[in-house]
Amino acid sequence: MAPIGKIYTYPNNARVQRVLTIAALNGLEIEVPEFQMGVDNNTPEFLAKFMYGRVPAFESADGSFTLSEGQAIARYVADIGPMASQLLGADPNTRAKIEEWACFAEQEITANVSPPLLMIIHNLTPYNQGLYDMSAAKCERALTKVERALEGGKRKFLVGDQLTLADLSVFSALYLATEYWADEEMLKSAPSIEGYMRGLLAEVPELRKNFQALTFCKKRVTKE
Repeated sequence: MAPIGKIYTYPNNARVQRVLTIAALNGLEIEVPEFQMGVDNNTPEFLAKFMYGRVPAFESADGSFTLSEGQAIARYVADIGPMASQLLGADPNTRAKIEEWACFAEQEITANVSPPLLMIIHNLTPYNQGLYDMSAAKCERALTKVERALEGGKRKFLVGDQLTLADLSVFSALYLATEYWADEEMLKSAPSIEGYMRGLLAEVPELRKNFQALTFCKKRVTKE
């Protein structure tokens, strides 16, 4: 099967790994061309298609359709294949709950993992202790919500009894969080999360293909 399009990104972008997992579940192929952040995303050609110069960015095979924003790309790829009704939900209530979790993953997990990584790992923003502490508190609160939804490890999936975009979105957000930020201390309030993530990875070969082995940090990143 010919690729449905291209997705532009830097390496090991969890948002893109999520999209590629969805594509694989739907039997679709997406090309991932070589791409250098700070160079390729600043060219006139790229900015003409994606004015903010951000990734991930998707372009259809014939060049007639473009998308930015990871969640929009994930939904699109989920919606154009045979797994659409499972991944996105078969009725309005289920679709709404799945969308709720996808938004939550971006706004409550990723949004509270990014600040410390930008300040400490990538040195792209000035260090701010108040922001660091607030991000930790908000991330821990988000983990508690996931724990509650998993019912102490009794549930394998967040919505219904099968894999959906809700799980793929939360998994991809947690993948980065647990590597650098959600440490042993933070996960005390959400002890089911590790088992949830390992269970998904074991059960879904498409996840294993696109995500490397899980890493659970003992101590969150700190300013030296």
